[in-house]
Amino acid sequence: MALLRSFVTAVRAGSISRAATALGHTQPALSQQLRKLEGIVGRPLLHRSSSGVRPTRAGEELLPYAERILSLSAQALTEAGRALTGRCGVGLLEDLAATQLAQALADLAGLHPGATLEVLTFTSAAMRQAYDAGRVQLVLDEVPYLPAPPRWTVRRPLVWAIGPGVDVAADPLPVVLFSDPCFWRTAVLETLERAGRRWRVAFESNSLLGVLAAVRAGLGVAALMPANLEPALAGHDVDALPTLPDAELGLARHPRTEGDQLVDAVEAALRRTI
Repeated sequence: MALLRSFVTAVRAGSISRAATALGHTQPALSQQLRKLEGIVGRPLLHRSSSGVRPTRAGEELLPYAERILSLSAQALTEAGRALTGRCGVGLLEDLAATQLAQALADLAGLHPGATLEVLTFTSAAMRQAYDAGRVQLVLDEVPYLPAPPRWTVRRPLVWAIGPGVDVAADPLPVVLFSDPCFWRTAVLETLERAGRRWRVAFESNSLLGVLAAVRAGLGVAALMPANLEPALAGHDVDALPTLPDAELGLARHPRTEGDQLVDAVEAALRRTI
């Protein structure tokens, strides 16, 4: 567990020194743990460079399992001995529903078979209606589109996905975008303009599946969360593109659910996992 936690923290931090600080270890001690895990797996897990670390193909394969193991362990220790019942509706940004968050909620439901969890992905307007009507008690989304002030926030990086055959030096650069409203759509275009890069919209969609399909087809580049970046789309020439800003995510909780133990447990699982 300690080795997996070291690996996940290093990947999330993007730096062994930052991960060591977060875990309260020295950098040499953390490096030794990572080498030990690589010895157990039998393959390198991290690309190390002066700019930080990023997972190898083997690291990308291990990461979701490691995150799930850590999340499930924390949930089991927290929830052991108490059986929760009731219902909790969770609204997730589609990009998050496609990550390990969905598995964390499924694991929580498995620990409490008497409870009902409903996970929904809606547009921001429809999510607000579901929140106001009491269908969802928790909403995890981009902060500007939450239906209420966030209880907590977290910043997550955005990365470039590069379609096969796409020339990142093209002028203008073909860009695949999420349809409005999307906070990081604006952030992506502003980043390109600040870098002096001309761009054109090659494709846009209001769904993650649509954006991924367009990038896979080689229509252009897109900004994604790292968990949704397929290895084939992580181009080696990504350094030719400007660094993307972080996305700020937050959780809103319906005020009528204070003291609800099931909603408490779901919120804790979401916060741990993200």
